[in-house]
Amino acid sequence: TLVYILLTVGALMMLMPFYYMLSTSVKAPEELYVNRLVWFPSKIVWGNYADAWNEEPYFPRYFFNSAFIATVTTALQLLTSALAAYAFSNIDFWGKETVFMILLGTMMLPAQVTMIPVFVVFAKLKLVDTFVPLVLPTFLGNAFFVFLLRQFFLGIPRDLTDAARLDGCTEFGIWRQVVIPLSKPALATVGLFSFMGAWNDYLGPLIYLSDSSKFTLSLGLASFSSQYGQEPGMLMAATTVMTVPIIVLFFFTQRTFIQGI
Repeated sequence: TLVYILLTVGALMMLMPFYYMLSTSVKAPEELYVNRLVWFPSKIVWGNYADAWNEEPYFPRYFFNSAFIATVTTALQLLTSALAAYAFSNIDFWGKETVFMILLGTMMLPAQVTMIPVFVVFAKLKLVDTFVPLVLPTFLGNAFFVFLLRQFFLGIPRDLTDAARLDGCTEFGIWRQVVIPLSKPALATVGLFSFMGAWNDYLGPLIYLSDSSKFTLSLGLASFSSQYGQEPGMLMAATTVMTVPIIVLFFFTQRTFIQGI
């Protein structure tokens, strides 16, 4: 009972800022500029969402750009990370452990160290102000995701993969027909992490995108905040629109996400 009480108190503390964001997004102007916290708005004003959506001409475009980048990024990282993880967990080749240690070593390298060289590469390729610099690097996998999936793949009994090899199945066939169907919890975890990272990414779009019609929601929200910071209702409505897809995705993948972790 004590544990559940503590968990409930902790959950309420975590939910409080989110609830206040939601309540602020539907408050009337007279309830926003008062010297006290108004937890329950006396009147629901859904117009804040319409105003936020229509006030910024590119807002629907921001949403589409974020959804496109996050979806493509997630698909590419799932594919390449799962392939690399399978190689490290189920295929024996010379120097495998050394290569894996080098891969893990890249996790200790701050992104700020490679930020300028990578930007110079994309600038010379004339790919700045496009979605390519935000999407293409994910085709090279992610060290943390490879590590996470490798650990999960190692837990799959080798008898299953050995039996598939005896039946004449190729390594790619084993990966596709045996390993991937058994790894849905781990894949859901990687997919959720990848989607959240791409959806909330601010630094990448800030560096590579200059055309406002190509902005993502994170960039658009920063621009919106600078223009309409004095309109808390509209600002919280725009923030809620950015937050809701992640919450919906988490609830749909909650069970498999917890199993994967």
